[in-house]
Amino acid sequence: MLRIKASKTFAYPMRHILLLFFFTLVGLALHGQTNGFGSWNVLHLRYPLNRKWTLFTEGQIRSLRFYSNFHYHEWTGGVIYRPNRQVTLTLAIGDYDTYREGGSFVKPKNNDELRIWPQLTFIQEIGRVRLEHRYRSEQRFTLNGFRLRFRSRVGVQVPLNTKEMKVGTVFVSASNELFFTDKPAYFERNRLLLLCGKRFSDALTAHIGYVHQFDYRINDETGRDFLQVALQYELKKR
Repeated sequence: MLRIKASKTFAYPMRHILLLFFFTLVGLALHGQTNGFGSWNVLHLRYPLNRKWTLFTEGQIRSLRFYSNFHYHEWTGGVIYRPNRQVTLTLAIGDYDTYREGGSFVKPKNNDELRIWPQLTFIQEIGRVRLEHRYRSEQRFTLNGFRLRFRSRVGVQVPLNTKEMKVGTVFVSASNELFFTDKPAYFERNRLLLLCGKRFSDALTAHIGYVHQFDYRINDETGRDFLQVALQYELKKR
């Protein structure tokens, strides 16, 4: 039986994968400057109170063109409860603003929304592979009145140079999310993410990747293809 050790032998293929992924993103970005490839930027902060409870806040800003024609921003804050390694419960509230096309933050807004959402996440680990099933219910107070939306996401994350996530780990991840409402035609959106990231320290993790989404008769956020850049930082108690 042939076994591959996670050492120098594995490092070379991993570098080739990362280089291929990087140049693919660069090509998409250059192509997107003339074909509507947007940017999607995320900053996520966490503050653990103890092993089970964590406070968090997140900000996002998005553009329909490559770092121009900014049309969307959001902030969210909430609490995360993790009773064990397989289950996570989240409760959050946030403000979500969508602007008109044709420039950066063009008014009047398409949507100015207050959103409250509980979320349930199940995590399953098979070897070095981490599977995630996430379910979210959104109570949305929009310019057009109250709305309900339900989201279901399936994701996978695989560390490339280590057997588990730790400082120095380079990883790839992918997910697909479906959006539904309680009114016909029920289906609203599909969102696909392909990402590559690194855990730089116990506090800092970063990733870069590609987002593609298909929208069906929706006006709260437009755009199909994005380059996503995200930073996650965990604050520590002194």
